[in-house]
Amino acid sequence: MSSVAMGQQAVPKDKVVLVIHGGAGTILKSKMTPQKEKAYTDALRASLLAGYDILKTGGSSEKAVEAAIHVMEDSPLFNAGKGAVFTHEGTNELDASIMKGKDGSAGAVAGVTTIKNPITAAIAVMESSPHVMMMGQGAERFAKEQGITQVEPSYFYTEERWDALQRILKEDSKAVELDHNDKQSSTKPEWKDDKFGTVGCVALDNKGDITAGTSTGGMTNKKFGRVGDSPVIGAGTYANKQVGISCTGWGEYFIRNVAAYDVAALMEYRALSALEASKEVIRKIGEMGGDGGMIVLDKDGNVALPFNTAGMYRGYITESGEVKVEIYK
Repeated sequence: MSSVAMGQQAVPKDKVVLVIHGGAGTILKSKMTPQKEKAYTDALRASLLAGYDILKTGGSSEKAVEAAIHVMEDSPLFNAGKGAVFTHEGTNELDASIMKGKDGSAGAVAGVTTIKNPITAAIAVMESSPHVMMMGQGAERFAKEQGITQVEPSYFYTEERWDALQRILKEDSKAVELDHNDKQSSTKPEWKDDKFGTVGCVALDNKGDITAGTSTGGMTNKKFGRVGDSPVIGAGTYANKQVGISCTGWGEYFIRNVAAYDVAALMEYRALSALEASKEVIRKIGEMGGDGGMIVLDKDGNVALPFNTAGMYRGYITESGEVKVEIYK
């Protein structure tokens, strides 16, 4: 009996206990080689199993989320940790957040450049400080004091992400040249990625506690210390006793819609199912001109994975250990 998109029906016999995403965007099968598709599928499966190994031995949802996200942060395939995209200045600035539904505690870091696993730094902010969000050098100093693994900024370099920045810089310079040659033109490149690789996880442990977490390298060619939705509690990440949500996509729209919290609010105030509520929020984001997706897991083990892009790296694992991984629409 599947627990996917079941809404408010009876508790599924084999409920979902952990769900992940690795980003939504223009992910087309026609542009994916069999080797690359297998690499993504294997990485998503490894992430699910890392989180599941903790849950099945009675570990907390928080620890499961951290373990699952670590796998994706350590992989160059995703826009988080090792595979983070480059800013306009050619650096990597990482963001992450986590929230526990049990008590509403939360932690986040933004714009960090030397923390190997930003999700762990977000957990430290939640557990070992009176604050919810820390940024930049202050967050890095705090993480160092907490004994969290630091790396040289060069650790985050990958050729694929560097090449992507160079392509966008070239397109930007062409657009500027067109503007210069045609005073009537208002040519302006859309400031967004064609593929978002933000990673996230929501887990439900055997005590019924839900935790949601999200980690990202942000947006290719971002300027001026731009921060998206991923470290913003209520926008990119949210959890309460009923449901957990992690988002991926064009962050500005998820912030403006308070997307993650809106799902929980629709479920609480309008008694919508996880599927109904999340589809409604993605619809609103789409109407405003934004795109992306989210993963949603409720206290009964029902999961929803809506997105309005060509694809979203996603997967879930049930209580019995059944794994499901999908990429395309």
